[in-house]
Amino acid sequence: MLDANRSGTATAPPRVAAKELTIAVPVPVSYGARCTRVLLSPWSRLSLLVALLAAAASSVLLFEPQKLMTQGWPPQVAGATAVAIFAVAYGLITVAFVPRPILNLAAGALFGSVTGMGAAMAGTVLGAWISFALGRMLGQEALRPLLRGRLLKAADNQFSRHGFRSMLAVRLFPGVPFWAANYAAAVSRMRYTPFLVATALGSIPNVAAYVVAGARASTPTSPVFLISVAAIVVPAVAGAVVAWKKRHHLRPKP
Repeated sequence: MLDANRSGTATAPPRVAAKELTIAVPVPVSYGARCTRVLLSPWSRLSLLVALLAAAASSVLLFEPQKLMTQGWPPQVAGATAVAIFAVAYGLITVAFVPRPILNLAAGALFGSVTGMGAAMAGTVLGAWISFALGRMLGQEALRPLLRGRLLKAADNQFSRHGFRSMLAVRLFPGVPFWAANYAAAVSRMRYTPFLVATALGSIPNVAAYVVAGARASTPTSPVFLISVAAIVVPAVAGAVVAWKKRHHLRPKP
């Protein structure tokens, strides 16, 4: 209630007046909190992703994993251990933009058609998961605001709304680089499960063709080798023809 003074003017109680005069004073942010905020910012995380990929690519150039095609697997590692190590190495190497056909051929040459297929598929799914996780955690928040072009928005909308069937089509289409599809899906709003399942199912035909070709490379005139080569060449040619016919859809509208 308001009290009246001698002149008849109402005044506020002392407690109410004190509350009205209170001014919020900003609490100073500590140096550690500011550093943490900067380190966890979207662009800092994107910079970390670029640095990790550069380091991975440098490691690949240094160790040259393609030598497995000519020198074979180290003799001291054999059996299931060799297959497991190859699958893990396959997954890590694909993150560094190494072409998977080389690794698939190496899997067939080292372990044969059946075991090589299992090792290559395990490495494919592992590499896709690592790339997707890195892109989602370190790059999505910084890159999504940059999706302004018509083509970028269309691709993002397709991946975000129709994740499974879009990724399945991308994996079956031989012209899309493996790493590009991984990071494009990571920037979109596609979920992990559709991405990984579509990657596994869509990669089977291409991986099988290369693994069998690698396993039968010593007999290039055998029917199995010729069929595997045809399974590689025919989809590639068909994909190029489709892309050529659909090229007008990729042109920006005036």
